[in-house]
Amino acid sequence: MTIRNLPLGAFLVRGLAFALLWWVLADGRTDAWGLGAVGAVAAAAASLRLLPPVRRRIGIAALVRFLAFFLWNSLRGGLQVAVMALRRRPGLRPAILEISLALPPGAPRLLLVNAITLMPGSLGARLSDDGRLRVHVLDARLPVAAELRALEVHIARLFGVARGGAS
Repeated sequence: MTIRNLPLGAFLVRGLAFALLWWVLADGRTDAWGLGAVGAVAAAAASLRLLPPVRRRIGIAALVRFLAFFLWNSLRGGLQVAVMALRRRPGLRPAILEISLALPPGAPRLLLVNAITLMPGSLGARLSDDGRLRVHVLDARLPVAAELRALEVHIARLFGVARGGAS
């Protein structure tokens, strides 16, 4: 795929996003824009190749429900991890869980992996092509699989997609 084959609108939006990121990372210095412009163009082209644009409409109501769910669970998870850390003998049972995802490939799965990583107590460790996600958890006794399923439901609603046949 060459730059000529890339969708122009998506290329410009992503290029501007990467340029903004460069500007933030370079502390707004103008002498860094030579490398920054090349990097933004290359990053935009690579991102379109790795994650082609898909037209999906995200509803405001679903977005608000997802954000409320995510913020609540982040707060609850943070408090849960703080309590574990403050115990004299935490008694943690770290584990790696392997979970089959029911979301379709692309942006919904990527959002799920990033959201689970930002929620304390769990870390998305590996997403395989066949839809299996390895998750590192601080304590195997926590209901991480159930929380991940609830997160999947919110993300499916957010993107307006059906969940597949994973268990």
